[in-house]
Amino acid sequence: MATTTKTTTTTKTTTTANGEKYDGFTDEERAAMKERAKELKTRARRGAKADTEGEVLAKIAEMADSDRVLAERLHAVIKANAPVLTPKLWYGMPAYARDGKVVCFFQSAAKFKTRYAVLGFSDEAHLDEGTMWPTYFALPELAADYEARIAALVKQAVS
Repeated sequence: MATTTKTTTTTKTTTTANGEKYDGFTDEERAAMKERAKELKTRARRGAKADTEGEVLAKIAEMADSDRVLAERLHAVIKANAPVLTPKLWYGMPAYARDGKVVCFFQSAAKFKTRYAVLGFSDEAHLDEGTMWPTYFALPELAADYEARIAALVKQAVS
């Protein structure tokens, strides 16, 4: 006598303190994951010779004015101070990679509805200082003294 087993999968939904439903990821996070899947498919179709910098510049051009100005300046600072890094998209964000591994990235304020943009560094960046060091930096603006600090961080990251 054969028996069959029925498996049911459910998604746990919880309610936040303000009464909103939350099922694990925000709409913005889901959109970023979909963008990442699209990036991987596009890269697989085009191969290693794809114009990844063109894709990054196009993504920057789509940003809201305040984020776009920051991203353009940041792109120029990173290209000038770490020419070994290759611009590429990463979860729909401009990122800069060495040997295919992301070293740093720009996250626009509008993308995740935050009050400031972020410059982030991955564990591939050589920013180690003792047993604790920052890897994310808030960018409410990009003044000349901030550019100099970012240039130094980027140089250290690829050293």
